[in-house]
Parts: sequence; C-alpha cells; structure tokens
Amino acid sequence: MLVAFVSGKYRSIEGVWGAHKNIEAARVVARKLWDMGYAVICPHSNTAHFDGPDYEDAAMWLEGDLEILRRCDVVVMLPGWKESRGAVAEHAEARRTGKLIYEWPAVPLAGFCGGGE
Repeated sequence: MLVAFVSGKYRSIEGVWGAHKNIEAARVVARKLWDMGYAVICPHSNTAHFDGPDYEDAAMWLEGDLEILRRCDVVVMLPGWKESRGAVAEHAEARRTGKLIYEWPAVPLAGFCGGGE
C-alpha cells in the first residue's frame, strides 16, 4: 500500500473560517484517497487549528510536514496549491526527493507504479 501525502492551502484571507474550509476540502480528498486504496497523511487534519487565528510562525508546522512528506510515497497536490507558500515548499521537497506527484483529481489507483507529475 502506498502512503499518500495531501498538500494544499491551509491558511486563508478569510481567517479561521477560510482555514476551516481548506481543512475540510483536504479531509474530503484524504477520504477519497483512502477509498482508492492509499494510506493517507493529511497534515491539514493532523494540526487543524493548532496555530490559532493570530499565530504567525508557520515554520514549525511546515518543517514537520516536510519531514512527514519525506516518509511518504506519493504527494497529492490540491487545487490552488500554487497560492500557498507551504504547499509550494512541499511540492519542491517532493520533487527534490523524487516522490511521485499528482494533482487532484488525476490520481491513479494505489497499485499504479509508473509515471509521476
């Protein structure tokens, strides 16, 4: 079973409500990936609202996410990921470490062993 890492926007200009919507969107995709046969790490759910609305130092969360990403097989990029500094950093780390990268919803079944990005 391949382990998939979900990467996408967390923060939002809408504040806590926008972050909540981004967390929920990532959670929905994570569930669909589980249904496809992947084991899934969804950092949005892992640290949902740990930061609080005024927390400005996202470096700690990102470094932890990057460490988890390094241990995964596949990185699934959510729509709009290029608008997120964190997701852009996760994409760069996935490329650097040779992970398979897919853009949601174009993700093959877990048994698929070819191609990336």
